[in-house]
Amino acid sequence: MGSRTGTEPEPVVNAMRIAFYAPLKHPAYPVPSGDRLMARLLIAALEKTGHSVEVASELRSLSGSPDGPERVEIERKAQDEVRRLAGEWRKAGPPDLWFSYHPYYKSPDLIGPSLCREFAVAYATVEASYSRRRNESGWGELQATVADAVRQAAINICMTVRDQEGLSLAIPEGRYARLKPFIDVSRFEAAGPAGDGRRLVAVAMMRRGDKLASYAMLARALERLADRDWTLTLIGDGPARAEVEAMFATSGSERIEWLGERSAEEVARLLSKGGIYVWPGCGEAYGLAYLEAQAAGLPVVAQATAGVPEVVMDGITGYLTPDGDTEAYASAIRRLLDDAGKRSSMGAAARQFVVNERSLDQAAHHLDSILRQYVEQRR
Repeated sequence: MGSRTGTEPEPVVNAMRIAFYAPLKHPAYPVPSGDRLMARLLIAALEKTGHSVEVASELRSLSGSPDGPERVEIERKAQDEVRRLAGEWRKAGPPDLWFSYHPYYKSPDLIGPSLCREFAVAYATVEASYSRRRNESGWGELQATVADAVRQAAINICMTVRDQEGLSLAIPEGRYARLKPFIDVSRFEAAGPAGDGRRLVAVAMMRRGDKLASYAMLARALERLADRDWTLTLIGDGPARAEVEAMFATSGSERIEWLGERSAEEVARLLSKGGIYVWPGCGEAYGLAYLEAQAAGLPVVAQATAGVPEVVMDGITGYLTPDGDTEAYASAIRRLLDDAGKRSSMGAAARQFVVNERSLDQAAHHLDSILRQYVEQRR
C-alpha cells in the first residue's frame, strides 16, 4: 500500500487479566455484523498491548420488549452466570478488569456489575448508550440498569461524540473517554491499482429496519442515474433478501451483481475492485464497512446522519449528503461517476485517513493509555 500502519504498541509493563463480555453479540456469534466485528477488534487491540483476554460469558441479554416472558428467562440465566463465574473466581482468583462492550437498553450487562462489586474488580464499558426517550416506551427499568453500570465504571469508552454526549447528559457523574472507530488494515495493505470507477459497491446485511431503509434509499437514488454508466456489486445476505431484490428490479439485472455473504478476505478483495462505496447509512452507529471501503481506496457516498460523520471526512474522503435527501444523494454519486480525478484523489485520501488514523495498532495504543489512566489506579 505504501503507507505506514502506525507504530506497533509496546506491551504494557503491568498487563491485566481482562474478562470480556458483549451482552448483545459475543465474539463467536454465528451471524456476521458490525457489533461482532468490533467485539473481535477490541479483543485484538487489548491483546496487542500484552493484556490477557478471556470471553467471560456468551449469554445474550437481548430482548424485543421490556417486559416479555423472555426477560424473566434472561434474568435467570444471568444469575446462573453470576454464580458460575463467582465460583471460578473464588478458586482461580478474579480478573483485573471486566470489559463490557455495547450495553444498552435492549441488551444490558446483567452479569459484570454485581460480580465486580463483590470481588472489587474494576469495571469498564465501551460503546454504552442511553436514550431518555426509551424510558417513555417501557424500557425505564433496563435503562436504569445501564445507567447504574455507567456510574460504577472506572471509565466508559465512547466511540462517537453522539454517544458521549448522550451519556454525559443523562449521567453527568460518569467518567468518559473517546476511542474512535478503527479496523485491522492488514487485509488492505496489498491493495493494487484503482478498481473500475463505474463499479459501485455496498456491503450490508439484508434485514428489516435501518438496513432495509438504506437499501431502499440507494435503489431510489440509482433510479435517478439510469442515464449513467454504472454497475452495482451488493455483498451481503439476510432475511430481507427478496425485498431488497425487488427494490432494484427497475435498475436492470445486467447492472446488479448479487454476491451474498462473503468472508472478510473476500470482501477486502472485492472492495479493491470497486470504484465508489455507496451506502446511505440510515441510523448507522458509525459503520465499520465505511472504514474498510476507504482502506481499499474507495471514496464514500453516505448521509451526514447518526455516527457516519465519525468515519467519513466530508469533501475529503467522500461526500456526506443531508439526511433523507435522495436527490442530493444521487447527485453526489453522479459527481463521482463523472469525475475520475475526484474519484482518484478522494480514494487516495480515504486510504491515507484509515491507515494513518484508524488502524488497529493506533487504537491498541490509545486504548491501553485509557486503561492505564483510569483502571490501573483502581488495582
